[in-house]
Amino acid sequence: MPKTSPSSRRGRLLRRGAALLILLAVAGYLAVQYVTGGAHAPGCAVVSATGDGARYEFTPEQAVNAATIAAVGTGRGLPERAVTIALATALQESALRNIGHGDRDSLGLFQQRPSQGWGTQKQIMDPTYAAGAFYAHLAKVPDYTRLPLTEAAQRVQRSGFPEAYAKHEQDAELLAAALTGRAAATLTCDGRPDAAPTAGTDRVRAALVRDFGRDALQAAAAEVGAGTASPTPSGARGASGDGRTVVLPVTADGRAGKRAAGERGWQLAHWAVANASRLHIERVTYAGREWTAGHTDSRWRTSGARGTPEGGSAADAVRITTTR
Repeated sequence: MPKTSPSSRRGRLLRRGAALLILLAVAGYLAVQYVTGGAHAPGCAVVSATGDGARYEFTPEQAVNAATIAAVGTGRGLPERAVTIALATALQESALRNIGHGDRDSLGLFQQRPSQGWGTQKQIMDPTYAAGAFYAHLAKVPDYTRLPLTEAAQRVQRSGFPEAYAKHEQDAELLAAALTGRAAATLTCDGRPDAAPTAGTDRVRAALVRDFGRDALQAAAAEVGAGTASPTPSGARGASGDGRTVVLPVTADGRAGKRAAGERGWQLAHWAVANASRLHIERVTYAGREWTAGHTDSRWRTSGARGTPEGGSAADAVRITTTR
């Protein structure tokens, strides 16, 4: 048999190595697309309620952080303008991602610096804490609601590029309108669950408390199975332990500028959709509309009014159903 020359063997090895590098590159590209919201990633979108065609698309990771920022702001009784300023700032500083690096010792959603008194590294990497710290500084800016967004954000951030916030104002306004509940049924997500090992109503409640505080759960209930039983006290489950639905009765939110019950309800409903992938949420129902994970268009559809709460209509409560 003819012998293979050393040059031929090297050629085969080089070709195999090149093919392996191509495969790794493709795999890496697809992974990045999935994580960062590319064509193959599960995505979220918010649209204008005025029908002007404005739209902003973002990833589930960004959606979770945006919903937290909005919840913290309204929980402090701050106006929608404050939420818009905070969202535009986070879009510029971190693209709404809770990153553990930045210029010098900057960290987190708002790129806050431990050395500048914003908190410890651990605190700043907590989105709820970071949002609260931003709002605490913003509230001290005189007449911030009347200032141009760039100026209000700059008074807090002291950035070297103060004009950069302006380019995010329209997207931040769309997000704020949806995530404060003023614009109904305008935020959707694909709802593809992430790889989290646990799910269920307990995890949904813990996330609600994290973002909204315990007041959000004072009247909350868990239902048995797919949401057809009567509401039971908060935390209760059926004998089989298969509770899947958290029911959040909606009332006016006096802390947030006396916002109407409808706005509060849509804030909670949009919050649930934004957290759908992370919390394995399958369905959200409110005010006769229903969002279901996995639809290709991810629209809010007319609801079948599942499990209407006792003593009220389907519009009286936000119902969040998990996959298990």
